[in-house]
Amino acid sequence: MSDIDSGKWIEAMKSEMDSMSLNQVWTLVDRPKGGRPVRCKWVCKCKIGADGEVTTFKARLVAKGYTQQPGVDFEEIFSPVAIAKSIQIMIAIAAWYDNEIWQMDVKKAFLNGFVEE
Repeated sequence: MSDIDSGKWIEAMKSEMDSMSLNQVWTLVDRPKGGRPVRCKWVCKCKIGADGEVTTFKARLVAKGYTQQPGVDFEEIFSPVAIAKSIQIMIAIAAWYDNEIWQMDVKKAFLNGFVEE
């Protein structure tokens, strides 16, 4: 990286790797005979504050899942995200009871879930 902010990007990547290690995101295993590993890539993004200045450098290591083939690389798909209708119902209930709705962001939330096979 020859960018003047390269040190900040490297620190963002290090933070991502540290979080993955801390949350035990992966286990190193031998590649099965004939198996194809899923490659990954870095996705980098600047968060901009209200004043237009860069506030955060975010780097995410993401799998190139689009290279996988159904029946060859996987059998099932699972995506743990909220359904829009569920969010609408929650907002309607809060409005009915005159409740306030607060928002929060869980840093590296997708690294924290465990799925039982």
